[in-house]
Amino acid sequence: MPNYDFDIGILGGGAAGLTVAAGASQFGAKTLLIEKETALGGDCLHFGCVPSKTLIKTAHVYHLIRNAEKFGLPNVELKPVNFKDVAKRIQSVIGVIQKHDSVERFCKLGVKVEFGDAAFTDEYAVRLNGKTYSAKKWLIATGSSPAIPPVEGMDKVPYITNKEIFSLEKLPVSMIVIGAGPIAIEMAQAFSRLGTNVTVIQRSGQILSKEDKDMADQVMNVMISEGVTFQLNSAVLGAKDLGGEKEVVIKNGDSKTLNLRAETILVALGRQPNFVGLGLEGISLDFDKKGLKVDSRLRTNHKHIFAAGDVIGDYQFTHAAGYEGGIVLSNAILHLPRKTDYTNLPWCTYADPELASIGMNEKRAEAAGIKYSVWTEEFKANDRSLAEAEEIGKIKMLLDEKEKPIGIQILGPQAGELINEWVAVMNGGIKLSTLASAVHPYPTIGEINKRVVGTFFSGKIFSDKVKKALKFFFHLKGRACEAGNVSI
Repeated sequence: MPNYDFDIGILGGGAAGLTVAAGASQFGAKTLLIEKETALGGDCLHFGCVPSKTLIKTAHVYHLIRNAEKFGLPNVELKPVNFKDVAKRIQSVIGVIQKHDSVERFCKLGVKVEFGDAAFTDEYAVRLNGKTYSAKKWLIATGSSPAIPPVEGMDKVPYITNKEIFSLEKLPVSMIVIGAGPIAIEMAQAFSRLGTNVTVIQRSGQILSKEDKDMADQVMNVMISEGVTFQLNSAVLGAKDLGGEKEVVIKNGDSKTLNLRAETILVALGRQPNFVGLGLEGISLDFDKKGLKVDSRLRTNHKHIFAAGDVIGDYQFTHAAGYEGGIVLSNAILHLPRKTDYTNLPWCTYADPELASIGMNEKRAEAAGIKYSVWTEEFKANDRSLAEAEEIGKIKMLLDEKEKPIGIQILGPQAGELINEWVAVMNGGIKLSTLASAVHPYPTIGEINKRVVGTFFSGKIFSDKVKKALKFFFHLKGRACEAGNVSI
């Protein structure tokens, strides 16, 4: 039997890699963790979730102060934003969380951590910093990087991505955002609120193209009201560096060519998997431009090599990577066959209002040929929302023909938190009647979850058939007032 240096080797110190490293070591497996960057935590900690949500909060506070009169407060004269101070706060938050993802913590757990660019020399070993490390099992969790469009002149124009945007020296006067996915929309709104003149370029006719159009359009309309400009159905033809400004040439939906100028260009057109330089061709590992090919147990075509997180190109969320890490841990270390199931995977775009989803939306249901009904409740009918001046948005519940929930979308305040109740409902197989009868504290925004279910049941409970039966058995007399008879 071959004698390997480690029970499992892990390439990538992001959510998936850290999940497996911590779990494997605590289960008694001799574990090697290799990270190409100089610190653990992955893109989420350093260039993604953590800094973006920190920035979004800062921009939200600034936006609230600028709109103090809306809350009955005196108007406030604000100084321009010093982005160095904003960036300093972002780094301080990262620093606190970094302690949890430190080398010292993982060493205490028993994990050997190495830094550098590793490449496979054969199916069981990698070469790193002049040394060879072998392992019985491997996990590739190297994440993803910003995808750069093949636009004429783009290679000669200074631009930023999510890797540079949180450490800018100053707040840009103007910014062109190429793309309209979650990262693009979150950053466009945040910088607009801080004082940047923002234009968003989108190839299709809808922002957040994976979401239902009615929900995405409401997000866009809020951003337009705040000053963001959108160029939909627009193709980017070229880019130029004009010195103090950059120019982006587009052809818009009316087939007109426009020359847009801004101080900064943010490229946010999606992600590409990080596997260049890993030596995958030399070990005949299957992959395409989308990512590494894996089965439902996250095994590659070499069954002892697993892959998880952004590098497999499916669900590029930190919580998805963490979930996938758990799947790898079960299969690779515990030898308990476990398959991925993304049916009830939630996600959220942290714009204001937030847009959170779980299960199917109308686009997915229609594509799958599923018959469904839609039930909605508006936030403007929620008392707490009115008290907090959060009146935009709604919850949308999709039920199948058996009247079971197949998907929930929430556009509104704290949508990312509100969706958690539905995570429990849908994963736990909880009946809608149970949610309808549950008592929610008043006044809370969370009551909207109960109300949308109540809307569904009210049509059954207060039907003419039920009223006739009650009148027959209990001699109820019916209505006491008609609208036309009301006197004021």
